[in-house]
Amino acid sequence: MNSPLRRTRGDLIATGVIAGVSALLLGTAFFTAPARDAHLVAAEEEQQDYGQLAVVPKSFSEGFSLTDTSGRDQPLVASGMVITYNDNTLTATTPEGETVWTYERPNELCLVDQAWGKVVATYRDNAGCGDVVAIDAKTGKYAGTRSASAPDNVVRLASNDRVGYASSQRAEVWRSDLVRTVEYGFVEAKQEPDMQPNECTITSALTRTELVAVTEICDDGAYLRLQEATPEDSRKPEVVANIEISPDAYLVSISQDAAAVYDPTTSEVRGYNKEGTNISSSSVPQMDSPELGPDGIVKNLPVADLPHHMTYWENNSLLLMEPAALAVTGVFQGALGTGFSAGEKLLYASDSGIAVVDWDKNAVDKIIPVDRGGYSGPVHISSAGATVVEKRGDEVVVLKAKT
Repeated sequence: MNSPLRRTRGDLIATGVIAGVSALLLGTAFFTAPARDAHLVAAEEEQQDYGQLAVVPKSFSEGFSLTDTSGRDQPLVASGMVITYNDNTLTATTPEGETVWTYERPNELCLVDQAWGKVVATYRDNAGCGDVVAIDAKTGKYAGTRSASAPDNVVRLASNDRVGYASSQRAEVWRSDLVRTVEYGFVEAKQEPDMQPNECTITSALTRTELVAVTEICDDGAYLRLQEATPEDSRKPEVVANIEISPDAYLVSISQDAAAVYDPTTSEVRGYNKEGTNISSSSVPQMDSPELGPDGIVKNLPVADLPHHMTYWENNSLLLMEPAALAVTGVFQGALGTGFSAGEKLLYASDSGIAVVDWDKNAVDKIIPVDRGGYSGPVHISSAGATVVEKRGDEVVVLKAKT
């Protein structure tokens, strides 16, 4: 008969040493983590939602400019305030140019988006781009955090309803309390086998309300996958459609019930619903290949919503798509980026100013002059209060609208 297990004096010493080292390591990690060095200066008082332009302006005057090194192509506006990043600091600025709140943190910013009236920033730590903080846009107060291992290279995956990230390996989507609702692709430390239906190379991703779409290349071909944004188990994706596509195709739009890809081999935009049916095919001008991230996923997908259209911009072409089948209803060549709606018109940046478009007639009504001082790159625009916000490279320029 075996002797009962007994703890010796040596066992107790060893256990104490291990516990002490573990506590030391945990304490060191806690107090040296970059989040410990974060500095938040909240708003002195809660701000109103400044909204956006409701009518087409007659002219513009330059209000102010801000440096923005966030890596975003499009300006970020939350609750009618301009959100920028520079010198390790996120800043919320009113349409009048007053600083409302700031959030400073020493580690690298991976992504920044807005949803649910919050600014959601994703930072790099020693486990990749998985350290996330949400800040209430109106008050500048903490509104949530999450921390998990993540890939080193990620791209935006966000809408007004969801925020997350995508990489060539995996995609994640979070709800308003930053709890993960979707985990798709490669999982480094699997808790259970056979939870992921596919582990392929993701090439693009978009989300809206209860739909997540990815394109990916697998050993047996290339596919568009449509899946639920709130599956029963976040670790087990609920893919509702698997559509075979060209390996060169990538997402350009998503609605509540459909997604559209652009196929450069045929120069067509094709829409597919959640049953996997091809519900629209639209010929468009040939577009250049989009910029890719370090791991091969499309780095930026410049999409923007209008009241009655979805839009996508690339290669100086702005595509308008109706939301049901995502058929292309208009193409505006010479556009410098995505735009927004004001007074039932589309506004976008052109070489000589801001174009005002009648989307029913697919015609430019007029150009409101804007002097950009020789700048010649992409210009995506949005609105904050009674202003137009232009993103010109690493500069955000706020134009005061005269109505």
